[in-house]
Amino acid sequence: MPNSRISMTNLKRLIELQSSNLTVREMAAALSMSSGAVSKYLTAIRAAGLTAQAAASLSEAELERRVFGEKTPAAPARFAPVDCGWVHGELKRHRHVTLRLLWEEYRERHGEAAYRYSAFCDTYRRWEKRLKRSMRQRHFAGEKLFVDYAGPTVPIYGRSGDEVLRAHLFVGALGASGYAYAEATRGEALPDWLGAHVRAFEYYGAVPQILVPDNPRVGVTKADRYEPQLQRSYEELAGHYGAVVIPARPYRPKDKAKAELTVQLVERWILARLRHQRFFSLEELNAAIVPLLSDLNARPFQKLPGSRLSVFEALDRPAMRALPTTPYVYAEWKAVRVAFDYHIEIERHYYSVPHALAGHEVWARYGARTVEILHRGVRVASHLRSYQRGGYTTDAAHMPAAHRAHAEWTPKRLIDWGVSIGAATGAVVEHLLVTKPHPEQGYRACLGLLALARSYGEARLEAASRLALALQSPRRATVKSILESGRDRRRPDETVELDLPTHGNVRGPGYYH
Repeated sequence: MPNSRISMTNLKRLIELQSSNLTVREMAAALSMSSGAVSKYLTAIRAAGLTAQAAASLSEAELERRVFGEKTPAAPARFAPVDCGWVHGELKRHRHVTLRLLWEEYRERHGEAAYRYSAFCDTYRRWEKRLKRSMRQRHFAGEKLFVDYAGPTVPIYGRSGDEVLRAHLFVGALGASGYAYAEATRGEALPDWLGAHVRAFEYYGAVPQILVPDNPRVGVTKADRYEPQLQRSYEELAGHYGAVVIPARPYRPKDKAKAELTVQLVERWILARLRHQRFFSLEELNAAIVPLLSDLNARPFQKLPGSRLSVFEALDRPAMRALPTTPYVYAEWKAVRVAFDYHIEIERHYYSVPHALAGHEVWARYGARTVEILHRGVRVASHLRSYQRGGYTTDAAHMPAAHRAHAEWTPKRLIDWGVSIGAATGAVVEHLLVTKPHPEQGYRACLGLLALARSYGEARLEAASRLALALQSPRRATVKSILESGRDRRRPDETVELDLPTHGNVRGPGYYH
């Protein structure tokens, strides 16, 4: 039985990828896993008969049970040797030959004496490491799009003639044809990076199977030869278009030779021709790039028949995927820990989540209009996006019961409660609210008055409030002191006659409607 350490996100993605024509190695690279692990999980997925559609309807617990619930039979004691030379030759012979296919043929020949798939792969890879060869890359139709930024930047000038920014040049190149795409962006931030990808797909009118960036920090959070970690928004964009991201290996220029060649061509055939022009907007610069890009793609090859455009039309475009019917919606992802007050912070605004998740780590996905919070792949909260710095967006359903009861006390309700006891109590409540910068800051003191009514009765509270107003100290502490000392129990003829003040701080309950 495969080890269940694989994340549910990777497991669902692997279920989606099993129907593609990607090799095991390519799927492993896309998921930042070893090929052996991917092969084992694929075996379990196929044994469970799971499709992407079926997996989408299952909870994480049920999906884990379906995939990892059955045990794999133990391997036999003796094994037939693996002819690694034969395996190596067959892998080079055809693009669609995989280690799994070769293992199945090996198992058919040797039956019970055959190694299990993982051991078969490990045996071949140990043999392969001893070759110490330099691999020459082969590019297949519609398979890879190499993306990068050119080194030189282009100045953009303001109306006064001063330079206001340096535009960066995004460059893409398809592997088989070398068909190029280029556009100027404001910078190399995440919105620029993802937006340039979207416009590149629209330019091609189709989507490749694999995106190959050169480990930019904006798209790859951790560059690693074996297990690179992708920026989650970049991974989401690739998933929307049905592609996978396989970054070039760090310090391996042969992995990105196509991109480097295209960047060089763009610098020579586009930027060099624009060097004497002055541009006053990105739109103006990109309008100048379009015809030069068309000329570059239509230029005949020096040693091969045709051009990048003709090879693209003949090879790459027919093999590429169609654009999705729904547009891509830009969103950023952020891993955050829920604070003790059951809120998370997104760009200095605070959004609530169910209070039981306080202290847990969650993922926030936020775009221009909405903020979604997910825990273990399940959406637990959704809010409209707010750009008010320091503000709070709180769903009452996320509060503990005690907090919900407190939140239900509005200024008008507090004043109405005070007036229901008597005019003096109402005046004290209103004073507590209006003497704070915001009425909500007086809630605690007003609720303290409510507690005094339960302890001493409404009649005594009203009498104590009248005396506190007469003493010009309409505070909860004063009212409490009067009640504790019994000063509210004067004889009626000793009670100070009170005319309630009519100054601006006493506004009446109608003010809070």
